[in-house]
Amino acid sequence: MKRSQNRILTTHVGSIVRPQHLRDLAAAAGESVENKQRYEQALRESVAEVVKMQAKAGIDIVNDGEFGKSSWSNYILERITGFEHRPEQLRPVYWLGRDRDRFPEVMAAEFPWMSNGVPTEACVGPIKYRDHISIDRDIANLKAALRAVNVEEAFLPVVAPASSAYDGVNEYYPTEKEYVYAIADALREEYRAIYGSGMLVQIDDAVLANMYDHYVEQSPEKYRQWAGLRIEALNHALEGIPEDRVRYHVCFGSWHVPHLADAPLEEILGFILGVRAGAYLIEAANPRHEHEWRVWETTKLPEGKILIPGVVTHHTMTVEHPRLVADRIVRFARLVGRENLMAGTDCGFAQAQFIQRAAPSVMWAKFEALVEGARIASAELWPKRATA
Repeated sequence: MKRSQNRILTTHVGSIVRPQHLRDLAAAAGESVENKQRYEQALRESVAEVVKMQAKAGIDIVNDGEFGKSSWSNYILERITGFEHRPEQLRPVYWLGRDRDRFPEVMAAEFPWMSNGVPTEACVGPIKYRDHISIDRDIANLKAALRAVNVEEAFLPVVAPASSAYDGVNEYYPTEKEYVYAIADALREEYRAIYGSGMLVQIDDAVLANMYDHYVEQSPEKYRQWAGLRIEALNHALEGIPEDRVRYHVCFGSWHVPHLADAPLEEILGFILGVRAGAYLIEAANPRHEHEWRVWETTKLPEGKILIPGVVTHHTMTVEHPRLVADRIVRFARLVGRENLMAGTDCGFAQAQFIQRAAPSVMWAKFEALVEGARIASAELWPKRATA
């Protein structure tokens, strides 16, 4: 994994707003063989284009925008066996915590389709990974796109066990541990495929933080048990993959809600740092969490690890001034060391294929602010290099 040896490197979390023509083709891909072929061709071309755009913006560690996935998390249900979709069996939206009750009008506006709950994903049989074609395609598309650009490195995001089937219920495995480990064993197939390709594996785990409020309302110990099992299973799935080939991303959800129920970073940081990863991407730029840079005044980043805080956010359409971005970067660098830091984003700009959290023009302007802010910070953090 690259480090910020001579300047602050830049990256992002992964999900980029899909172009409209790709979304249109994705919606119709299942209607015929011809539509499927048109979609696959457009996907290859769109990945090539979005990689070029990231490179042009100055992003150092790039990805495919997650263009080949239907969503950041539930895409995995399309690639594994064992689950039955039950649209008539609705479950409460536990991952929004008590904000469901605090801000009902906001939730109704942001999530109108789930006012009565969300469909259940029931595990009714053995969980096995079955779709190597899709992950192999995503790897091939990104590798082909990388041949046309000059960037430092590339990554592919994949979901964590804690964030898989988060609207699911286990009706097959005798114990919760067996159920969670079965998910982890299936996910290992994707983790290993990406590692074998030479690209970085990024584990996305928003639900680790999202479920905090739900379980803590019952008892802090209940959350510790729930999260501890899933971090244990994730490390099991990562066995055999060197830590410096793994990035672990935790955020508080891309949805535009008050986020009063978000987990305090200090309450979940032990779980985050317990993951066998070389870098940790943590949301840090939105108004609910920006103050949490202070956590690093008392918590030491483990030796050899990299911190990638979000220094621009998807939560607002306001494009951060590069000076503000630089100030955020310098503040973190003074706490964890400039070589142990990269500059990133809070979360993805497209939670799913057909959802966007910012207009594309705003998203790219934020990426440019990220890069310019990193340039300004680098000049301050490596002053001799700037004057050489």
